[in-house]
Amino acid sequence: MKSSRLLFPVLAAALALSVAAALPVRAQQVSTASTATPAASTAGVDVERIIREFTTKEALFRSAFNQYSFKREAIVQTIGMGGQISGEYRRVSRFVFDDSGKQYEKIELFPLSTLQGLELTAEDLEDFSGAQTFALEPSKINLYNINYVGKEKIDELNLYVFDVEPKVKPDPKKTKERFFMGRIWVDDQDLQVVKVRGKSIPEKKNARYPTFDTYREQIDGKFWFPTYTYADEELVFDNGGVIRMRMRITFSDFARPRAKVKIIEEGQDIIPDASPTPQPKKP
Repeated sequence: MKSSRLLFPVLAAALALSVAAALPVRAQQVSTASTATPAASTAGVDVERIIREFTTKEALFRSAFNQYSFKREAIVQTIGMGGQISGEYRRVSRFVFDDSGKQYEKIELFPLSTLQGLELTAEDLEDFSGAQTFALEPSKINLYNINYVGKEKIDELNLYVFDVEPKVKPDPKKTKERFFMGRIWVDDQDLQVVKVRGKSIPEKKNARYPTFDTYREQIDGKFWFPTYTYADEELVFDNGGVIRMRMRITFSDFARPRAKVKIIEEGQDIIPDASPTPQPKKP
């Protein structure tokens, strides 16, 4: 996110209760205060096996995610004095498939941005479906250091905690690739990532990116997909400007396309129809 000429002074504030109430049920379960502080002991913990398991599943889930149609709503707001919303960027899209089976974004709502003091960059748009969504890009796993922090209990969940950072700090002048830096929580039963906290890097000279929390829910009884990302932070720029922003990204209405078979005359080839079949929304 880039600073523009309009700058608003901001006040430090706690997360609004109304936002917490809007969290999905699963998100609330993994976002409440923990009952234990992570410890660094690896006694009885096969760290290498855990990392191998959840990184393998990350690749599987990312591949499956790209085979679903879904709705994505991204909202970025600037917050002025007194905590009121001073401007908003909103983009509502549905990711669907064409007749060839290729996924593409169909924008449903995209009003003119009224953000005050902030300008979204190409990196911000990439992060909406990249680092802020899945955090770890499967093809880049070997480029990260993944360090075991300890175990943490959050509500009824027992979790393994890992800190993640690139092995080599990316230089924005030399690469356009985006990386994740932060912490991930892995369920100790299924060895799947259920929560992520961190930020996207690198940051350019005049750009800042917020620290975000991403929560996952189980889809179709087997895939753990990101469904909610949230950030509320004061961004401090090199020019001395301080802007408070709030971001919320939601993913919903997941549906997997099913092939159709066309009725044809005898002797003709059977051509599958790869267009998606609408699925009823789960209550």
